[in-house]
Amino acid sequence: MPEPGIDAVVFDVLGTLVDEPAGLRAGIRDLDPSLDDARVEQLLLVWQQHIESEQQRCLAGRRPYVPSDVLDEEAARLVAAEAGVDDPAAVAALARSGRRLPPWPDTVAGLARLAERFPLIGLSNASRTALLGLNAYAGLRWHQALSAEEARTYKPAPAVYRLAVTVSGVPPERLVMVAAHAWDLRGAQALGFRTAYVARPVGDPPASSDRFDWHADGLADLADQLEKD
Repeated sequence: MPEPGIDAVVFDVLGTLVDEPAGLRAGIRDLDPSLDDARVEQLLLVWQQHIESEQQRCLAGRRPYVPSDVLDEEAARLVAAEAGVDDPAAVAALARSGRRLPPWPDTVAGLARLAERFPLIGLSNASRTALLGLNAYAGLRWHQALSAEEARTYKPAPAVYRLAVTVSGVPPERLVMVAAHAWDLRGAQALGFRTAYVARPVGDPPASSDRFDWHADGLADLADQLEKD
């Protein structure tokens, strides 16, 4: 039985289209320019672990949902405290560093190429406000950008992926979810999405048991593969 056609391409944003660690490192260095690279990496880990743990608490029902802006503010305060910085303006600037994430070198051209053939939907755990700033900073091109804030939960909760189904107006098997994170693709796959893993220096590589529809080295490679289908 032939696979169904693709009516829209849904993209994860953080890590897949933008280099999130690079942007956060820049924010940490701005907080305290005297930090050496090793210390920056330690503080980056403090940030990342807080975001991951708190999103998991929200998903598990151990904490009421809060948008990513709140988690970023909490992470910024933790990092600043670890660095010995107590300037409120500097902490606030660090909290906004998640909106200043550089795109990967192939992102802008890759989205433009794919947009010539498919409607493109961004689907991010970033809040609405953060996603607006991030899209503008990185120059991301969308036909629709959706925040998990609309579902008041975080990926990989099914309600987040259903946002894309609702907006597109087509069944999930006619959507392809693109991500550098296998956990994200598994979440979409569970709802019936087709899936495309794009390799990035950061992310969550597939396990040997994963069966995704496409594996690509970048967005140009993905576009080549989708154009053949």
